[in-house]
Amino acid sequence: MHIQDIFASHCPTFSFEFFPPKSEEGFQELFQTIARLQELKPSFVSVTYGAGGSTRERTHDLIVRIQRETNLTAVSHLTCVCHSEAELAAILDRYAESGIENILALGGDPPRDRADYDRSQDAFRYASQLVRFIREHGKRPGPRGFGIGVAGFPEGHPGTPNRLREMEYLKQKIDAGADYICTQLFFDNRDFYDFRERCDHAGIRVPILAGIMPITSRAGMTRMAELALGARFPAKLLRAIDRCADEESVARVGIHWATEQCRDLLDNQVRGIHFYTLNRSDATRQIYQNLGVKDSVALRAG
Repeated sequence: MHIQDIFASHCPTFSFEFFPPKSEEGFQELFQTIARLQELKPSFVSVTYGAGGSTRERTHDLIVRIQRETNLTAVSHLTCVCHSEAELAAILDRYAESGIENILALGGDPPRDRADYDRSQDAFRYASQLVRFIREHGKRPGPRGFGIGVAGFPEGHPGTPNRLREMEYLKQKIDAGADYICTQLFFDNRDFYDFRERCDHAGIRVPILAGIMPITSRAGMTRMAELALGARFPAKLLRAIDRCADEESVARVGIHWATEQCRDLLDNQVRGIHFYTLNRSDATRQIYQNLGVKDSVALRAG
């Protein structure tokens, strides 16, 4: 389903993000995890994209399998890193031929094993350029072209310390043809609400989805800090984690915190919630249960 149709029929949206495992065993296990999520009736699921070829083929294979073997709508990430225009065009053609209608367009980071990679070799450096290229790449997979999402950063983009410039760059992505914004994870909803107001002030009128990642372990929290540079952990959350005697307690605290975030976001008319799952669905399922919601349609009806 095209993302524009999803937003027309789901209010709010619920979505999940996964990354393609490197092993075949992990790939098969993840697909089963994703397939089981069908009972929750998410609005869509998305799959991340490795730079430099690390998991690119697996991203494509997973997206296509989701499209063909489940009733879920799949959104594929696509980055500027390590790509020529011809390569990007070929990827878009493959997705169109496979029935994939939606792309999350990102600037991307160089692969970790190629820290000295020269970005001047890339066709595009910025996500706004990639958005424009996708939008102008014919009318495949249909008359509306691809549905396009872009990233937003409630706590600030780590590569753009100038917060005024940051909003200008985000507006450029929307003006280039993006349909919606999916935010980086955050743990204080005030950051999201301020981001949403600044978007409105800048004339950005597309749906903004809130990115939520429940903490399930201390090691996981450390990993979040590494993945989301600049992520701010509120003192109340840190104190609650420090009081935990074991990892099971940490998970309970993290799931409770994320549940309260979601409840407050829903009470304040969030357009959608995007869960960063780290390829696990247990925490997300518990949050759904805590909210008393089975799917977005049930929530809207309630």
